[in-house]
Amino acid sequence: MVTMKGLPMTYNRDMQEDKVPLFEAAGELTGSLEMARVVVESASLHPEKPQAAAAESWVVATDLAEALARAGTPFHQAHQIVGRFVLESVRTGRKPADWTPEEMQRFAPEFTSDFAGLLDPKRGMKSREVVGGTGPESVAAALGAARERLKEMSI
Repeated sequence: MVTMKGLPMTYNRDMQEDKVPLFEAAGELTGSLEMARVVVESASLHPEKPQAAAAESWVVATDLAEALARAGTPFHQAHQIVGRFVLESVRTGRKPADWTPEEMQRFAPEFTSDFAGLLDPKRGMKSREVVGGTGPESVAAALGAARERLKEMSI
């Protein structure tokens, strides 16, 4: 609109050259959306594979650091504690499920017995239950709202 406003009336023909890139972009977008549709319709997901990978990785490190911070440990210190904890685990070949609450507490007294529950990635995901968050219920609500909007648009 600013471009159109700034053109004197006799130069309106200059706007003819903006149509080709616009239509090319629309064509590319249409092709991209069609490709996305085909991928969505043909993809098959196997949730057990990423769940197993998450359980064996240290994706829970952030949850541990945040829980320590919520419990009163300064975050920079919580980050260091969890960093040492993960490093020790990697050095000794331990996965999160290999730790007991007692062993965690011996490693760092800041880890209370309830911290062991955070070694389960599913529990950590539930701590993200805020509007727009990545918790399972938040994601399900967002998907439901998106589906409703799509239904409204197709009417």
